[in-house]
Amino acid sequence: MEAGEGGSATTTPAEEINGASTLMDFLDEPFPDVSTYEDFHTIDWLREKSRDTDRHRKITSKSKESLWELIKGLLDAWSGWVVMLLIGLLSGTLAGVIDLAVDWMTDLKEGVCLSAFWYSHEQCCWTSNETTFDDRDKCPQWQKWAELMTGHSEGAGAYLLNYFLYILWALLFSFLAVSLVRVFAPYACGSGIPEIKTILSGFIIRGYLGKWTLLIKTVTLVLAVSSGLSLGKEGPLVHVACCCGNLFCSLFSKYSKNEGKRREVLSAAAAAGVSVAFGAPIGGVLFSLEEVSYYFPLKTLWRSFFAALVAAFTLRSINPFGNSRLVLFYVEYHTPWYMAELVPFILLGVFGGLWGTLFIRANIAWCRRRKTTQLGKYPVLEVIAVTGITAVLAYPNPYTRRSTSELISELFNDCGALESSQLCDYINNPNMSRPVDDIPDRPAGPGVYNALWQLALALIFKIVITIFTFGMKIPSGLFIPSMAVGAIAGRIVGIAVEQMAYHHHDWIIFKNWCRPGADCVTPGLYAMVGAAACLGGVTRMTVSLVVIMFELTGGLEYIVPLMAAAVTSKWVADAFGKEGIYESHIQLNGYPYLDVRDEFTHRTLATDVMRPRRSDPPLAVLAQDSTTVEDVETLIKDTDYNGFPVVVSRESERLIGFVQRRDLILAIKNARQKQDGVVSSSVVYFTEDAPQLPASNPQPLKLRRILNLSPFTVTDHTPMETVVDIFRKLGLRQCLVTRSGRLLGIITKKDVLRHMAQMMNQDPESIMFN
Repeated sequence: MEAGEGGSATTTPAEEINGASTLMDFLDEPFPDVSTYEDFHTIDWLREKSRDTDRHRKITSKSKESLWELIKGLLDAWSGWVVMLLIGLLSGTLAGVIDLAVDWMTDLKEGVCLSAFWYSHEQCCWTSNETTFDDRDKCPQWQKWAELMTGHSEGAGAYLLNYFLYILWALLFSFLAVSLVRVFAPYACGSGIPEIKTILSGFIIRGYLGKWTLLIKTVTLVLAVSSGLSLGKEGPLVHVACCCGNLFCSLFSKYSKNEGKRREVLSAAAAAGVSVAFGAPIGGVLFSLEEVSYYFPLKTLWRSFFAALVAAFTLRSINPFGNSRLVLFYVEYHTPWYMAELVPFILLGVFGGLWGTLFIRANIAWCRRRKTTQLGKYPVLEVIAVTGITAVLAYPNPYTRRSTSELISELFNDCGALESSQLCDYINNPNMSRPVDDIPDRPAGPGVYNALWQLALALIFKIVITIFTFGMKIPSGLFIPSMAVGAIAGRIVGIAVEQMAYHHHDWIIFKNWCRPGADCVTPGLYAMVGAAACLGGVTRMTVSLVVIMFELTGGLEYIVPLMAAAVTSKWVADAFGKEGIYESHIQLNGYPYLDVRDEFTHRTLATDVMRPRRSDPPLAVLAQDSTTVEDVETLIKDTDYNGFPVVVSRESERLIGFVQRRDLILAIKNARQKQDGVVSSSVVYFTEDAPQLPASNPQPLKLRRILNLSPFTVTDHTPMETVVDIFRKLGLRQCLVTRSGRLLGIITKKDVLRHMAQMMNQDPESIMFN
């Protein structure tokens, strides 16, 4: 605005007040709903940040006035920590309840506890006095369904009846899960992490973190995991924790009225979610930082740390697994690893990267098919079909029949003297006298070879079925199935290396470090490294993955093998495509997500991307003091833009500021109700002083309060590389393009995404949301 245009520089404050009182600027009391956003719109980070700074400034100045205001200011400062405490308590409690319920319902498919039906198999036999150590899984109180119904526990008839009931329970659970999701909370399906990433980048999806979604997701997650489908509860637990975060945000106006602040809380809630999913509080904070969050200031880091701590502490006090650990697969290995073992570890990393690539491509192709064909119209049938196939194929193989967490737990385990698993059926040397925990490498017995066959079949089954399971209309996480694939492959490799070391200890690779009669190779460690590699290949995590894995297993000295496998799997997978599974699903769904990791290397300018293009109608603008209320209402009715630039006049096109569509609608609606004399022919003005109008004109309407006087502008020759960077780092909604102060056009976030898609030879119309 030029000097002299304002005109109020010479008036005294008293005159200004008198002048203003005749013309009630009703916007001096902010009216409700102004500056909130509509569904499927992007928030303006800069605006949210400045609003929070204003609020903070107001509280600080007020707190000097009285003791009560000072206390209010302190309470406001503490509200962030209170929200974190509540999120930690609720998400820890929910995770504990989910773990206990899954445990019980998974066992319910096979049998029931007669002494107390709410006990799972393990709890049932804990309380039993007749249990021996060798047969710790068999106790009279626990009966399989066939034994309960017919009295026979052995034989073909009993096996078939158990088989049939296993399938029936699985179908019942999955049908309940998909029906509940479909009827009550359609947003409760899937993993939730792609949407959380999009929401944290500043997109609004109303109801995605609502109370119904929280309730239904918690219930259906238990049903879906118990049905034996190839899915985990880890991704959905992040969604559940974010729903808890959103729930508690609504209690404090500081967060409920500011979308930017709300996203800081959600980032911390995501950390709490991973903390309880894996019992890995530090891994959770790193996961939120590396994988989900878009804007992560230092303050959020401390709060995430606190939320993750409270959540883990709550889960530990519930103690869902009865082993005083936060996770099912806590392991302790007794042998160090040797340099020569890095070769198989790196090979497992390569396998993880290849599996990650294969999974992402196949799963995205299947999900795209679901979106574009008739298949997508029958979600219930699809879930029932996949559950049926899974149950029919899983039951005969003992490794796929049990829950995936138990399978991973067994694969990670080291074979001690007390293990009764098939994987530990080695041939013992009769004259062995050594301490129990350091058992030397031994030749594999028939049980191990039998187990290897079953594991190889389980590996193929898991690889194929997970592709079709992830993305169905039920809550489905990806961490556990990916870890299972890697753990199976790793255990097979581990046993192979162990047997080679035993039978060929004179080979040059084993000579230096593996003497006969020593315990050199731990197959469980290979399973752990394989699990990390496969999870890294699918999600492309590195730092947080390694921290989660060693917090998960307590294997601190194995950080180097885990790092080697994680980095290798990322390199191999990145060679085939940069996107992880979550980014791929964001692209598939067309969410407006500007990935910080994407490089933009093309030499285009702002003028190539801005609208209007040459063939388009001119830009819709408002003049600062010559537009009537009717003109504004017509403009709003005829267009669906998010906002309008305000110019000095349509001839000069000199830019003054930018006004949001929603604010305009609310301001005019409010003025018609509260302010006398506002009619369709009233002039709307955005200047400090009212324009000179004939006396016969109706009263003008001042809307300077909703005008943003500092919209972000670039010149038409700004390289797009810079524009993309500005959008990414400042979180803009739109940016105006000017040349020497004259308005030329506008670039929105959607235009940037379309342009980037075009440059990568993708369909620019795939970005379907606003």
